[in-house]
Amino acid sequence: MTIAMERPTRGTGPDVPAPTRDLEQGLANIREHGFTIVPDVLTGDTLERTREALYREIAWDQKSRRHVPHPFDAQKSPNVRVWNLISKDPLFEDLAVHPVVLDYIREVIGWPARISTLSGNINYPGARACVLHADQIWAPEPWPSQGPLGINFGWCIDDFTKANGGTRIVPKSHRMNRLPRADDAIPEMISVEAPAGSLIVFESRLWHQTGDNVTDDVVRAAIFGFYQKPLYMPAENWFMQTKPEVVRHGSEDLLTLMGFRDPSLGHAD
Repeated sequence: MTIAMERPTRGTGPDVPAPTRDLEQGLANIREHGFTIVPDVLTGDTLERTREALYREIAWDQKSRRHVPHPFDAQKSPNVRVWNLISKDPLFEDLAVHPVVLDYIREVIGWPARISTLSGNINYPGARACVLHADQIWAPEPWPSQGPLGINFGWCIDDFTKANGGTRIVPKSHRMNRLPRADDAIPEMISVEAPAGSLIVFESRLWHQTGDNVTDDVVRAAIFGFYQKPLYMPAENWFMQTKPEVVRHGSEDLLTLMGFRDPSLGHAD
């Protein structure tokens, strides 16, 4: 697969916080804007091997015709989602429990938490924007006022640009503390633009969507890991689909996130 690349420009302006590797500044960005960007989390050989592993799974998914359109995606839009990545390569296990991810989980929603899904999201040329939504769509309104029920991590496996369908967000929409509605006057959204290897961190109340890919030949791949408080059922059923070797050899943090290591919820005697 030939992938044309274009270098992104980082978004600027009062509603786009500067990328930061400082956890405290990142947390302040999430409180203020609903999201933050952590640069250069994946670099060099690790980034290349992760990209190769993801595109391998994409190719297998298409060859086996397993792909089922996601309800958030536009009809007949060339946007592909690949599920259950944790069972498909140890590189994806590493992403699920990356130290940066664990730090933000503990600070934003607390520990223990549950991983709801770890999936690939690949936007091909011509793909149209998905439904504007917030990730805690499963929680009935009114939402608790204490804060978000989940947190999402978008791994930029390719460069994210406005043209290739980088994630579009409504900054500060997390303060609405509800889902977007049909009659909402949506302010202009911004496209999060970041180089490959960056990590976009946003809390679960932020309104966002996959953008339009208006390029002729640029593919934009990402991996999204969504985590939530442990009292809610994950979107992916880890007990049914996880490979036995992952359960046998996974780290304590990973098994806790997947629900195999929590003495208080879902235990078996």
